[in-house]
Amino acid sequence: MQLTFLHFFLWSVLKVIVVTVILLMGVAYTVLLERKLVGRIQNRWGPSRVGPFGLWQPLVDGAKNFLKEDIIPDAVYRPLYLLAPLISLACALISIAVIPFGEPNAGPGRFDLFEISNLNIGLLVILGITSIGVYGIALAGWSSNNKYSLLGSLRSSAQLISYELALGLSLVGVVLRAGSLNLRVIVEQQATRGIVTWNIFGGLQFVAFFIYLTAAYAETNRAPFDLPEAESELTGGYHTEYSSMKFAMFFMAEYANMITVGCVATLLFLGGWTSPLGDLMGDFQNPFVNAGLSLFWFVLKVFCFLFLYVWVRGTLPRFRYDQLMSFGWRYLMPLAMLNIVATSLWLANH
Repeated sequence: MQLTFLHFFLWSVLKVIVVTVILLMGVAYTVLLERKLVGRIQNRWGPSRVGPFGLWQPLVDGAKNFLKEDIIPDAVYRPLYLLAPLISLACALISIAVIPFGEPNAGPGRFDLFEISNLNIGLLVILGITSIGVYGIALAGWSSNNKYSLLGSLRSSAQLISYELALGLSLVGVVLRAGSLNLRVIVEQQATRGIVTWNIFGGLQFVAFFIYLTAAYAETNRAPFDLPEAESELTGGYHTEYSSMKFAMFFMAEYANMITVGCVATLLFLGGWTSPLGDLMGDFQNPFVNAGLSLFWFVLKVFCFLFLYVWVRGTLPRFRYDQLMSFGWRYLMPLAMLNIVATSLWLANH
């Protein structure tokens, strides 16, 4: 019994370390991906000098943040000033613990290889953890003792709370179809015939996907909804008084949240780790090939989602704040409620 628990504990610790390292590397190279893609959209090269094709640029940026002077203004409230970036980054990293990245049965024995923790309320856990992240931004603005930082944090709090409602409501239709909050069950419910049975198409949740996509941009403070920072209006928003690694932690939290949002969209709307061909492709005899393919499909779908994230940033101008709030409350919220009613009626008649 003790040996089994020890194996389980060591295996869990190993998965936590591996997933955290991969997520942080993904954050670093998502930044590089954005800089390269936006560069192409704007007809320039982007990072290209450090290493082949600029691939070492994220390592240099990380070292630069570590070596920068760490300045703490005299008038800040130190305990909360130091705690704020930790809250933001911790919430961004913890969310990944309940996300399955591949076929559940690909691991050795009864241990799952591609998921740290399988929870029956996995979706609810993700929504709960990400909602706590706003405290990091709110505390950063208040503790900085800077009116521009405070305005930025107030904007962010109002924006995140508003769009979190629309985002949560957009997922109700998916939960109704699957009859579960377990992310594995939601994926398996879409896996029968590939792309035809994905929630975005076969599940008739295209409107829900649009709502989720739009609310996700606002939830992660991304253009065209990046009003909490709004450099042209508020200097640097809630992190004006932060420097060195404390600023980098806010930056990392934003990109980690982007990856998490992409993972959730993949699981709920795009069939998760399953092939677009569904059962037509069949399984291979080699379990390692099956495991690799499931991971490949999942990563490819998340990559496409991140590509769309960057494409939108390089294409659309920033909203005004009144437009941002009006769009969330007057359009997305009613549309999400109508989608719930329509999905309920469709399920009741089938």
